[in-house]
Amino acid sequence: MLKSCVPDHAATLALTLSPLILLAGAPAAAQDQAGAALPEVVVTAQRTPALESKTPVSMTVLGERQLVERGLENPGDIGAAIPNVEFDNATDGLRITMRGVSSADTTGKGDPSAAFMVDGVYIARPQIQNLSFYDLERVEVLRGPQGTLYGRNTTAGAVNVISRTPVDTFAFDAHAGIGNYRSREAGAMLNVPVNDALALRAAVVAHRHDSYLRNGQHTPYALGLDRDDVSARLSAKIRLHRDATLLLRADHSRVDDNNDSFVPDTNFYSGVSAGAPVWQGGSTRNLLTNRFISPNSTPSQGYSHKTTSSLGADLQWDLGAATLYYLGSHRDYDQQQLTNSYYRVAPGVALGVHQDFDGWYRQDSHEVRLASKAAGPLTGQAGVYYFRERSSQSYAFRDLEAAGLTPYYAFPHGPTRSASKALFGQATYQVRGDLRLTAGARRTMDKKSRYGATSFQQASVFNPATDLQLLNAADLATNQATWRLGADFDVTPSTMVYASIATGYKAGGFNDGCMAGAQALGLTCNPALAVPRTTLVYQPEQLRAYEAGVKTRFLDQRGALNVSVFSYDYTNLQLSGVAIVAGAPRFITNNAGEASVKGLELEGQFKLTAQDQLVYALSLLDAHYVRYSPDGVHSWNGNKLDRAPAHTVSLGYERSMRVADGVLAAGLDTRRSADYEIAVASQLLRYRVPARTETGASLRYTVAGGAWSVLARVKNLENKVRPISIDSFGMAVPSDPRTFDLRVDYRY
Repeated sequence: MLKSCVPDHAATLALTLSPLILLAGAPAAAQDQAGAALPEVVVTAQRTPALESKTPVSMTVLGERQLVERGLENPGDIGAAIPNVEFDNATDGLRITMRGVSSADTTGKGDPSAAFMVDGVYIARPQIQNLSFYDLERVEVLRGPQGTLYGRNTTAGAVNVISRTPVDTFAFDAHAGIGNYRSREAGAMLNVPVNDALALRAAVVAHRHDSYLRNGQHTPYALGLDRDDVSARLSAKIRLHRDATLLLRADHSRVDDNNDSFVPDTNFYSGVSAGAPVWQGGSTRNLLTNRFISPNSTPSQGYSHKTTSSLGADLQWDLGAATLYYLGSHRDYDQQQLTNSYYRVAPGVALGVHQDFDGWYRQDSHEVRLASKAAGPLTGQAGVYYFRERSSQSYAFRDLEAAGLTPYYAFPHGPTRSASKALFGQATYQVRGDLRLTAGARRTMDKKSRYGATSFQQASVFNPATDLQLLNAADLATNQATWRLGADFDVTPSTMVYASIATGYKAGGFNDGCMAGAQALGLTCNPALAVPRTTLVYQPEQLRAYEAGVKTRFLDQRGALNVSVFSYDYTNLQLSGVAIVAGAPRFITNNAGEASVKGLELEGQFKLTAQDQLVYALSLLDAHYVRYSPDGVHSWNGNKLDRAPAHTVSLGYERSMRVADGVLAAGLDTRRSADYEIAVASQLLRYRVPARTETGASLRYTVAGGAWSVLARVKNLENKVRPISIDSFGMAVPSDPRTFDLRVDYRY
């Protein structure tokens, strides 16, 4: 039924709203039987606790129960539950797209378009954003620029993963599960109140499953789209005195999977060599089979080893009229990997290339913030923020002789440095009991630098007698202001309308290459191979968003509905891909002119009866380039932005009933998405991903008292896959096939 009505936006809206219309017009007696009220959710989207229904921001909140029952085990899974959002697990890290705003540069010099945070701390590298969910309170996804309270790299929005904190009662839980593709998972949590001033909490989780890909290369090696990770967190909540609490966190994660997680784009498309990809589809088995036989090299066993650890401190000190907050963190991240790449060097010609990578990253962040209490009509907050990242990476591509390059083509880079300082503040004035005005601003100063080389080598180690090195050297300093103006009004005690104008930006950066005369690392930039500054440096991208919305709860708090409409002015988009510069292939980011983004989002839920609940969402989106030429010749004006379907519809239903001495709950959810594009601008390629429907189901039995529960889950009942990313060489990462598992939980 959904499939037939989705193309008609008006019919889709009518279908989605029909339960609301029917219930609103139902007799009072029937409404009285509709069951218990929906629970209110407290969020921190505006950096202070508030009810979600009273927060004037377009956002979606996912609680731990929703995450578990729908099998949303990491950030890459949650796009299916949120309108106008795509979370994709590319080979080079998590790629977040909100309302068509995205980023493809996951290198050490690049920045995402959506700020990803864990417990309020910004995580810079996409490669470690997609770690397992465990022992969480909730996930908050804020759509639209958040440049005032969250700072840079929020042109798309912000994601905050919020873990549970130690509590003053003893608690223990554990779970274990198995599924297809030899899936195994296990986890546990222990909370211990040591005394009146100290509580401790420890949590650990581990996941494994075999590769979703099939090896058609006639080699004995396993392929990627597998999983092997373990994560642990230790938290301590210390009551320093009656007005001050310090929360300390330490976490560690290790991921040992396979980076060969792609198939050639020709699995999904014909016409690629002619520059006009056409979807050809096929069976899921065939789409997930890598049949590429390298004409020039023998594959090796691919791998990826990632480790990350962090230490964090979160201080809250009640000063009476205001609360002082300090949030600080240090994070280490190390990665080594070997990838057997599919490397298209000409239309219809691809080579097999080994890619080695070794890198380390260190980031520190500190924020001090003062927030007033609601003692009068004026409330506000102000703070200072500091971020620093240092990193070093070494890439090496080998087996490229057939492309006219030396046996080893290497990129030793480091140090790469990034620093950001900011001052910010936001205030809300209550004009009268039902009307509030908000204004905020932030000033950010960014500095970046990187020094390294592009090496053409005869062997794995550079030899100055036989090899050539080209200098890569650049630095950039920018100063940006972002701001927000808003108003919200209580139409009734349970209905709020709001409007805002907000800005955001993503930091600028630089590409491989150097300017004539530059010197670093004992190298001098050869004027014959130098690049102009306009090619070397790209500027920050900017976004201004106009948004209005309504949040309402109705039918005695048994129903909730959030609606927002928005329009963006989006300039200097940063688009990335591989291009030839100074005679060598390099990963290049350019500013891409202007884009227009307009749309509507609707989401909500109904407690139809005490046993029945309906969840729904609808998004409409028009996101396209207004002015953009990827090569200075061809115009892409009017083309859609990447991963920006014109509409999506989601419906979910859960029914619970008493069975024996427990409760049986059955859930079904489905999401229908219109077609969208994935573009590789540097190759002038546009890949259309056709419309699709994806459905999941769950069945949970909880014994009386809630100590034990058994959960059966299935995702992607249709067993259809699509490319979630395609790079400049033609490597396409497929989405997950149908998976199912059985999980047992125990709570004490």
